Amino acid sequence: MTAPTVSLSDLRFAWPGQAPLLEIESFELAHKERLFLRGPSGSGKSTLLGLIAGVLEAQHGEIRVMDQDMAQLSGSRRDQVRADHLGVIFQMFNLVPYLSVVQNVVLPCRFSKRRLKNTQKNGGAEAEAKRLLERLGLDDRALQERNVTELSVGQQQRVAAARALIGHPSLVIADEPSSALDSDIRDRFIELLSEEANRTGAALLFVSHDSSLAPLFDRALDLAEINKSAGLGQAA
Repeated sequence: MTAPTVSLSDLRFAWPGQAPLLEIESFELAHKERLFLRGPSGSGKSTLLGLIAGVLEAQHGEIRVMDQDMAQLSGSRRDQVRADHLGVIFQMFNLVPYLSVVQNVVLPCRFSKRRLKNTQKNGGAEAEAKRLLERLGLDDRALQERNVTELSVGQQQRVAAARALIGHPSLVIADEPSSALDSDIRDRFIELLSEEANRTGAALLFVSHDSSLAPLFDRALDLAEINKSAGLGQAA
């Protein structure tokens, strides 16, 4: 039996000087599962993603990603697990402003030999970057060579998605990734995100406050259902 891609147990997290924001007894994201996680602003959704990605450290509990306990790993080892296995679409995109669209998309392959190797079957990192951009509606070759600061917010959001998907990550984490897209483009964006995750066998954890998106996923879960501190937190 394949281990869950993400498994949390007895997790507790609080920002300094504040009441606990997250208290989660158990949570699992199955292998290849596409999960929609909803919750209002301030409920701790982004914080939970930061814990799973190894960017934040919990005060208590176990966070297993790809069957590795992130809390027991050194900072450099957590960074490598994230580089090799996680594709993250950040709420603020975190694109590198002085790089072109294609250069931003291939960035994960500069930090992970695993993900670079996984692009070889599609002609290498640059060819795979262009394929993903085309799938996401950014097929203009001149646009692909532009500096990302010249793109609209919606276009930048899709560049961030292509960067997360390149190199077959085992887990794609998406933090409000469709907020800048209109409804037609948004639904197509989520469909393509799911298709690419299915193609590579990745699990997808999609976080949003927009409950109308829930039917597009295998399972929907309200963070308040698993968080005993629901309503007490002050951070996102």
